Amino acid sequence: MKQGQRIAQHKWDRYPRIIVFDGVCNFCNAFVNFVIDRDPQHRFHFDMLQSPPAQDILQQFQLSTDDYETFLLIEEGRLFTKSTAALKILRHLGMPWSLFGMCLMIPRQIRDPFYDFVAQHRYQWMGKSDSCRVPTEEDKKRFV
Repeated sequence: MKQGQRIAQHKWDRYPRIIVFDGVCNFCNAFVNFVIDRDPQHRFHFDMLQSPPAQDILQQFQLSTDDYETFLLIEEGRLFTKSTAALKILRHLGMPWSLFGMCLMIPRQIRDPFYDFVAQHRYQWMGKSDSCRVPTEEDKKRFV
């Protein structure tokens, strides 16, 4: 998949940035909490890869719809995955996290193997929930 490909017209078009993550992955949920805590301007909205709108996008880009090897960042209607998505997110979180955005200058062929290593071990390191994340009342407005 080519990073930054435009997604077909979608119900999420009204959101400038959406992070779509594995809702049962404790590591992924910790990352979402990290972003929420550092995003007081609410630049990001969230949904889970298990949701029907996310499944549509996964199918559109021929990504696995049940064995999630990446999360998605949809930014201004363009799809980003793996290390590119993670670094683009960090770039928006202010100092010192935004400094990681400079790593986007490193070719994906070098960055993505590190991302893949973490993705392959995330359940082993932090576990997996029996069900998808349920947002708090305060966070519900951030979930699409």
